[in-house]
Amino acid sequence: MKIVLVGYMGSGKSAVSEKLAKKLNLKALDLDFIIEKNENQSISDLFLNKGELYFRKKEHEFLNNLLSNETDFVLSLGGGTPCYAGNHLFLEQPDVVSIYLKTTIETLINRLEPAKSQRPLLANLNNDELKEFIGKHLFERSYYYNFAKHTISTDAKSVETIVKEIADLLF
Repeated sequence: MKIVLVGYMGSGKSAVSEKLAKKLNLKALDLDFIIEKNENQSISDLFLNKGELYFRKKEHEFLNNLLSNETDFVLSLGGGTPCYAGNHLFLEQPDVVSIYLKTTIETLINRLEPAKSQRPLLANLNNDELKEFIGKHLFERSYYYNFAKHTISTDAKSVETIVKEIADLLF
């Protein structure tokens, strides 16, 4: 089973993938972590040193490789992954169970605001700018996120509740 989680930063992809993988006795994979490990630098440094185009190319290559050669995993994608290089089409493959962790702007602000300093894209935004930034991104990205076969709302839910909803959906 190839389970792929998509959604905006702060939607809970990493936390849900870890717990869902444990519950289903599958490997938990994080595409950003795989890229960082293989490129020997952080995503931020990759953007800085080699540019977004290089990063997006690598992101596409690693995603394609994982989906073509691996089985039995829960994969957390970066928030922008489905939006570039036709990656959203991977979400429709017959052997992929893709799930969009849909989260409202208000919930994302509540989750992301306390940790803004750890997210380079958000670090210098005040609260009004943060809301506008997230809203704009969600508007642009929702088209791609909605290629996922299933959508789970994450608002006001614990990671455990979301994991249970996904498990119930699958079985």
